[in-house]
Amino acid sequence: MKHQMRISCQTTALSELRVFLKKTLGELRISDIDQHQITLAVEEVCANLIIHSHNCNALDYIELNVKQNPGKLIFEITDEGKAFNMLDYEVPDLNKVKGEKRKGGLGIILVKKIMDEIEFESNKGTNTCRLIKWFQS
Repeated sequence: MKHQMRISCQTTALSELRVFLKKTLGELRISDIDQHQITLAVEEVCANLIIHSHNCNALDYIELNVKQNPGKLIFEITDEGKAFNMLDYEVPDLNKVKGEKRKGGLGIILVKKIMDEIEFESNKGTNTCRLIKWFQS
């Protein structure tokens, strides 16, 4: 199985992303909980790219490729925006966030908890984030 989608860099495109992921993941034999968690993780990465790397520029795009290999799903998100390496992300102090009543900044924590592997590469202006979820047979 291989599916792909091109996403316009505007937050309204996230609803199209959710529909695409629901259809794609619905074809697999994975639990509803796994489907929802994976959708949350992929959407979080795409939303961050749209907002922070592309400043919601509708002329920019993100490519999403979903590949199924034996025992795992790979979500490859490619763009040409400002690079961000989630692996370098420092987890905020949750008590400080709570005290400041700040919204946002916690989605990356969820992505790291949901996905089993996260890979980044940047080459000649093209950035790729791979989110990998393993499944037992």
